[in-house]
Formats: sequence, C-alpha cells, structure tokens
Amino acid sequence: MIRVTKPEQAPRILRERGQRTTEANQQDFEKGRRVFNFDSSLYGAKSVKNALIKTQHGKCAFCESQVRHIAHGDVEHYRPKGGVRQSDGDPLEQPGYFWLAYVWENLFFACQLCNQSFKKNLFPLADPSRRAHSHRDDLTAEEPMLIHPGDDDPGALIGFRQEIAFAIDGGQRGQATIDVCKLNRDELVEHRRDRLKLLESVRNLLRVQPNDADQTTEARQILENATNADAEYASMARWLLNGPH
Repeated sequence: MIRVTKPEQAPRILRERGQRTTEANQQDFEKGRRVFNFDSSLYGAKSVKNALIKTQHGKCAFCESQVRHIAHGDVEHYRPKGGVRQSDGDPLEQPGYFWLAYVWENLFFACQLCNQSFKKNLFPLADPSRRAHSHRDDLTAEEPMLIHPGDDDPGALIGFRQEIAFAIDGGQRGQATIDVCKLNRDELVEHRRDRLKLLESVRNLLRVQPNDADQTTEARQILENATNADAEYASMARWLLNGPH
C-alpha cells in the first residue's frame, strides 16, 4: 500500500445527489430504519470511478495491482456501507456506515479480490464497543484496525521482506490490514516476486557495469520509476531500494 492523495473536492454527483440521498437516509434512520438500499449509480458513477482511477493510477488501493489490465475494478467503501463485521464469522451487524455511502473520503478504487473476496464487510476496531452506529456518533472515537489509504501513511505501518509484506514493529494495524486484505496471498506474492527479480537484476547491472554511462542512466531511471506512485507495487520497490522510512 501507498498513500492515496485525492482531490479535496468530491465529484459533483457526490456533492449534490449524494448529499441529498445521505440526508434522506439519515432521516429514515431517525424514523427507525436499519436496513438501507444504496444507489451504485451515485457512489459508482463514472465521474467518481474515473477520478479514483486517475488519482490511484489505476491501482488497487490495498494490494497495488494494476486493476484495469484485467478487470473493471470496484468503487470500494473503507467503512462498509450496508453492514459490518468485527471479524470473519461474526454475524452481520446492521446498519453499517450508511451515512458514509456517498462520502468522498470513504471511497477508493479497489480490485474485486480485495473488495469482494477478502475485505467485504470486515471493519475491525481496537475496541468494538466504540463503533459508530449512525451519523450522530463520533467517528473519531473509533480506532480502526485497517489502514486508511488516504489518512494514514501505509509505508510507516507495512514493510517488505523481499516480496512478503510484514507489519513494521509487529504493529497491529499493519498486521490486521495484511490479514483482512490477504496481502500475502499466493498469486499476489508471485506477481510481486516477478517485479522484485526485475528490479534486483537492474540494480545488479549498476554494480557490474558502473562505467557504462548509457546503461547506467537507463538502469537508474528504471529504478527511480519503480518507486513512483503510478508504479505497480511501489511500496515494495521503495523498501528494496530506499529501505525503511
């Protein structure tokens, strides 16, 4: 994971129709409603999804895979909108964070595996008794275990031993994010390993042919590009080339 820096202003559809729908849902909650239907044409609108794809360079906010090469990808809710589970196997608790369904800060672009197969409705807290249950509650009282791609610096919480992600200093938030999103699943590790081998080969080239100006320049550019925000698995490349924060 790397930090996602989104434009401050939400797409217009969220600021207008999304806000009106949020207010209507809040009014329904006050009347006793606890199960909500959500309009994917709002939070998943083309303008919203395209803005997230552009901001995230087409990468999943969690695993950093290039999604658009093989799939359409999802607009994912950091705090689950419909219902929530503290851990796998727990009963679904409703409502979820219904008042955040159309809130820009709660939306990210994600691959279907991270979103639909692994994270799903999971949103563990350090103390589940402090979970917010409506728009009237204080979100800042929560202590989410999952790293927020925008508010947190993932690179300070998750590091890499070669292609394997690990929680820095055994941190619970880093480990929870790795576990929930399965950031060490076999197929993902394999793709990171392939990327790692390429970068190590390029770095070795600099060591054995330091006087070849053309090759040195090209090799250094490849390594530099690998750490850019638009590069696949940039977080791993930063650890390989720059070491810990």
